[in-house]
Amino acid sequence: MKKTLYSFPRESRLLTPSAFSNVFDKAIPAVSPQITLLARPNKLEIPRLGITVPKKKVKLASNRNRIKRCVRESFRLIAHDFPNVDIIVIAKQGVGDMDNKAIFEQLEKQWRKLKKRCQ
Repeated sequence: MKKTLYSFPRESRLLTPSAFSNVFDKAIPAVSPQITLLARPNKLEIPRLGITVPKKKVKLASNRNRIKRCVRESFRLIAHDFPNVDIIVIAKQGVGDMDNKAIFEQLEKQWRKLKKRCQ
């Protein structure tokens, strides 16, 4: 599949439990107090994204969905520059209290850190 600039098709998503556990096994981390990113190289031609926002950490479903939307949008904008890796974004305590701008800024720092580590 050819990489399309600034899109987020189904092929760009981690969908199966085995895909998630593959990343968890030998992950390259980028950690902050609110968001953790884990990555592992894949054999595909595109980077893929998986998102976990635990109910224990973010109580309201609307906040969990808002966080997921922010993560997907942020990833969509940087994915064309990323190496071929599978990435899992894990929301931690306190991310639900952040506004969208703060989430985007935090993710931007984490993407840069992860990209350097994955090169």
